[in-house]
Amino acid sequence: MMENKYDFEKKYRDQILKCSRCGFCQAVCPLYGSTLRPALNARGKMLLLKEVMDEKIELNDDLIESLFQCATCAACVKDCPSDVDVPEIIKQVRKDMVHIGSCHPAFKGMNEVLQKHTNIYAEDEVPDFERKRGQRAENVYFIGCVGSYREEETTDATLNLMDRLEVDYTLIEEVCCSSVLEDVGFEINKDLAERNVESILATGAKRVITGCPYCWRTFNAKPDYAVLEQRGVTVIHITQLLKEFDWDVKTEKRVTYHDSCDLGRHCGIYAEPRLTIGKIAPNFVEMPHNHDDALCCGAGGGVRGAYAKNSIAMARRRLKEVEETGAEVVLSDCNSCIHNLVNAKLRKQKFEIRTTSEFINMLMDEQLKDDSIS
Repeated sequence: MMENKYDFEKKYRDQILKCSRCGFCQAVCPLYGSTLRPALNARGKMLLLKEVMDEKIELNDDLIESLFQCATCAACVKDCPSDVDVPEIIKQVRKDMVHIGSCHPAFKGMNEVLQKHTNIYAEDEVPDFERKRGQRAENVYFIGCVGSYREEETTDATLNLMDRLEVDYTLIEEVCCSSVLEDVGFEINKDLAERNVESILATGAKRVITGCPYCWRTFNAKPDYAVLEQRGVTVIHITQLLKEFDWDVKTEKRVTYHDSCDLGRHCGIYAEPRLTIGKIAPNFVEMPHNHDDALCCGAGGGVRGAYAKNSIAMARRRLKEVEETGAEVVLSDCNSCIHNLVNAKLRKQKFEIRTTSEFINMLMDEQLKDDSIS
């Protein structure tokens, strides 16, 4: 029997060999759907790894194109009859490749950025959103990198909504949760994680509300953040907060919803946003692919940063479904999805793309304006 040469073999050899080549994953893989390249779907990747394990090919730079081009969306996991956990396998393979010096330059750059800066965009100026940070409060609102540096208007609307709801919260001097590094072959930056934990605990808050589902996953699942649970701090996503409220605003617009891969397949949060949307949008309609069948927008797994063209193509497949519903508004509760969908939207597509909290805040603004006129 051959000796396991790489960690992915030690951990996942049996799973890789369980792949029956049935092709169910091909039918749902967003990268295959956008490129029609077999090497980019889960089956293609497992076949390549089997060849590596059989020592027929080497794990080297020639495989970067296939193995680093995965959105880790988990659509393949849901449909796999052999229960092969492809995203976890791919993340381990990427670590092995980084260890031997093979890595996509964009991912290497991401790691270097987070060694020198506190966010994935290397921004030096932190937006303050005109709110104090590090105050004593019942809740900490953790924004995340995309919400802080790329979707600031969305974040500002969410904060305004929480103010209207009289939520007792504070912001903190947050830094990147850095879990994204694990997706692209590196390790969580422990210094950044420690800074976040210390800043949260210093507020005395017993709950963290995240605007980013990836941060929710990180705080709830990663050992570097386990001290939060140990100290009695719970972590929820903003959608889990909003569902507790009733609303005096409604829209007659036709509304649909995009389930992000992180919030949906990875976090299992499907009902909460729909409970809220059901209260404000009686003309809600689902897209053909919804809940755990939802199409990936292409923002995850490092694909947006390293393979922008394919990422945009994946987002446009999703936006085509929005068009097919006749919706005037598409809501999603992941800032990364919002950012990618907005960037992919064609000029002829007239629908709005917003988070649920941003949309509710907008409806409240409109109602306030109407009341002042009348």
